[in-house]
Amino acid sequence: MIAVLPRINELANKSKRTGLSAEEKAEQRQLREEYLQAVRGACDATLLQTTVKDPLGNDVTPDKLREAQGVTKLYH
Repeated sequence: MIAVLPRINELANKSKRTGLSAEEKAEQRQLREEYLQAVRGACDATLLQTTVKDPLGNDVTPDKLREAQGVTKLYH
């Protein structure tokens, strides 16, 4: 689990109940940005380990993804 998530939820609940101070709103924005960076990083890591194959088993991974993976295209 992402470490900042409990605090994000705590601030969200407090916002619904009593509202947040300016400092808490700034903290909430910062924590949400950290959370999004962590999620995007996890997605990027997953994609960098992904290959795409057609029904015949041929590698049809898009060139842009191959470049990000540091793999050169093999021509047969």
